[in-house]
Amino acid sequence: MGDRVVILGGGVAGMSAAHELVERGFVVQVFEKRRIAGGKARSVPVPGSGTEGRRDLPGEHGFRFFPRFYRHLPDTMRRIPYGDNRHGVEDNLVETTRLEYPLVGQAPIVAVDRFPRSLADWKLVFKDMTGDYGFQPGEQEFFAERIWQIITSCEDRRVDEYERLGWWEFVGAATRSPAYQKFLAGGLTRSLNAAKAQLASTRTIGDVLVQLLFDILTPGTSSDRLLNGPTNDVWIDPWLAYLREQGVDYQFGAHFERLNVADGRIASATVTQDGRTFDVQADHYLCCVPLEVMARHITPELLAADSTLQGIVDIRRNVQWMNGIQFYLKQDVPIVHGHALYVDSAWALTSVSQAQFWPRFDFARAGDGTVRGILSVDISEWEVAGSEAHTGGRTAKQCTHEEIAAETWYQLKQSLNRPGAELLTDDMLHSWFLDPDIIPRLDPADPAGRSRERDSEPLLVNYINSWDKRPDAYTRIPNLFLAADYVRTYTDLATMEGANEAARRAVNSIIDASGSSAPLCQLWKLHEPELFAPWRANDQTRYDAGMPWDGELDLGKRLARLFG
Repeated sequence: MGDRVVILGGGVAGMSAAHELVERGFVVQVFEKRRIAGGKARSVPVPGSGTEGRRDLPGEHGFRFFPRFYRHLPDTMRRIPYGDNRHGVEDNLVETTRLEYPLVGQAPIVAVDRFPRSLADWKLVFKDMTGDYGFQPGEQEFFAERIWQIITSCEDRRVDEYERLGWWEFVGAATRSPAYQKFLAGGLTRSLNAAKAQLASTRTIGDVLVQLLFDILTPGTSSDRLLNGPTNDVWIDPWLAYLREQGVDYQFGAHFERLNVADGRIASATVTQDGRTFDVQADHYLCCVPLEVMARHITPELLAADSTLQGIVDIRRNVQWMNGIQFYLKQDVPIVHGHALYVDSAWALTSVSQAQFWPRFDFARAGDGTVRGILSVDISEWEVAGSEAHTGGRTAKQCTHEEIAAETWYQLKQSLNRPGAELLTDDMLHSWFLDPDIIPRLDPADPAGRSRERDSEPLLVNYINSWDKRPDAYTRIPNLFLAADYVRTYTDLATMEGANEAARRAVNSIIDASGSSAPLCQLWKLHEPELFAPWRANDQTRYDAGMPWDGELDLGKRLARLFG
């Protein structure tokens, strides 16, 4: 029997680590504080919404997004059995075909999110290229040059220079048009895990945007995929069942209290479950809890054993909110076959019309039986004022749940409806459900005694100069390991993919520490097309010589010197 591993936290990172460990002969026990598996990726059923024997309406912490450049997570998903699916749960991913930018008072911008496969796709491409969206002369070309700089820069320059440079500054947004700021500089980034263009590093945002562009420009599958049903139905629950079948002991309602240190090692972890507090012991301990939770557990004893853990405390506030709200509709409204990005919305909304992607979900057997569609919305901006009518000019953080729902619905209608073409009307709305991670609390600074919302699971944003403070999956404490979206990875973004990659890195470190002969987990770097290798090599030479980036590269002259 292999070494025993205790995993604290049962989200994507914890489940990914448990998956890899149990398949390699380790004895695995997982402690998850909630009564449902999946962490931030979980479904959130609407409590009590099912009547007359129907299931509860499906809610989500936020809708799922599986870009084509993900490699680690799909590899795990295809190893989770699901009915007759040849590739397991991975076969439950559905390709999208379009990306829409709804605009206030204007027709929406609709773009393809895959390499064009039809005449209709090509027509959209050329329509996008010729549209008048308010850009000033030269702005689109300048943004293209910025993307070109990312593509042709060597890795050392990205880690050094671009890690210390904010995206807003890199793309020169402050001096450019509102259209440039809205569509290019800010609109894309704030929909990528709530990353704020003024704060996030050029390295992180640039690398991810380039990956998404490569996905669209490369023939093959779509750049965007969604699940074909509620998350726990078609992914998390089958995963949990598989892990338990393999021998993983997955415990619900178990709160991680502290790590106990003795002689420079972790001696035990203290857990509270069902009102009982106890210590658990193992050969190895793997913490898979979110950043702000882990920061609270960095004790003087841990720091004495590994001073580098201070970095976790230092970046604990590098988080932003991105939470879901579902609007249940009496009739389905398939706005676009993919994501809609509301770049005009004050609260940085993005949405998916779910029913079109859930062919096997029987809406008549959920809730009270009258819901026919779900508009799943993510709110990424919580610190900008909403409308006077619905919020009194307050931010989302300062609003009640009812005010958040009313304002979000209002912003959706603002962008989707125009004279003679109303997509959303109030009579369509059945009900709504806000992510329960948004918790009201009394704001002592408010003389009216209003509550101010708290997000119990915010998302890490890679602020500039934060890479060096983020930990690796292994620590200087020989039997303590970390796997969460704040761990340093190739993915370098707080995503399910980043959590899965971090788990693989932690498992590899546990294999090494245990002396096991089990095979290591596979890791993939971000895709860097060989087409641009000469430019990256040229920039590496310039970087090593202390010279700035220069994207010009005359291959003819280089070849002449080489063979001349």
